[in-house]
Amino acid sequence: MLGPVILAASRSDKMRRFISAAPGTKQVVDRFIAGETVDQVVRVVEDAADKGLEVTLDVVGEDITTPEQAAAARDAYLELVDRLKDLGLGTRAEMSVKLSMFGQSLDGGHELALANVRPVVEAAAAIGTTVTLDAEDHTTLDSMFAIHEELRKDFPQTGCVIQAYLFRTEVDARRLAAAGSRVRIVKGAYKEPASVAYQDKAEIDKAYVRILKTLMEGEGYPMIGSHDPRLIAISQELARKAGRKLDEYEFQMLYGIRSDEHVRLAAEGHRMRVYTAYGTDWYGYFMRRLAEKPANLLFFGRSILTKG
Repeated sequence: MLGPVILAASRSDKMRRFISAAPGTKQVVDRFIAGETVDQVVRVVEDAADKGLEVTLDVVGEDITTPEQAAAARDAYLELVDRLKDLGLGTRAEMSVKLSMFGQSLDGGHELALANVRPVVEAAAAIGTTVTLDAEDHTTLDSMFAIHEELRKDFPQTGCVIQAYLFRTEVDARRLAAAGSRVRIVKGAYKEPASVAYQDKAEIDKAYVRILKTLMEGEGYPMIGSHDPRLIAISQELARKAGRKLDEYEFQMLYGIRSDEHVRLAAEGHRMRVYTAYGTDWYGYFMRRLAEKPANLLFFGRSILTKG
């Protein structure tokens, strides 16, 4: 039951200061965060391309409290698009965005987030790539899906994320499994109440498989976000039964986790995309990675002890 405790800590300024100052933090953060600057992350993209991998890039930072910060987040993504264009990497890298970064939680946040994300989606399309809207906590999803639907009118390749642990997701998946859609399915990494989400891991896994079956049998493009070997094997079997070719779905895994598996899947001919986060405001992203898997927390603890 450590996950909920860690997720609560992700919202604590006191814990943020403590963990940021801990001697072993940088070693662990470097495992999950590809760098702090665009220059650092484009080298990761180039290395991934050399290995036959693709990436989706996330500029980390969710604690947006002013419209000016939201505009700065937009500009950070536009800078990233410019660099990818200059290096000819547009077809190897897409972008993942959290609408909270674009001002979704502020007054008039729905309209503000749409206004800020649209130029990023437009710029991405201009260099031959696209954007996926990440799912956040359940209170934000109606707004996210509405923005996704609006963006797809002009940029139909815009993707979105659904979370298997939410009760609503099976209905959302049926709606989204349409021709031209791009949908990433993940288990979910936010602390959600029992009124809206499964709390038991086995129930979440069962829901994941049911939802993925819907996506595979639909007409869209499923993106399987999981490191779980069992779910990866089930995904391959569902794709085979649905008659999908290897380029009609893809796997996605986090930077720094099961890197050998990234290369193995790509070598087998699968599309394998690495979710790659970078930036200076890493705390919230980092804490969710710890919450998702106890082994990550143990790795962090050992690092602090050996560096202290």
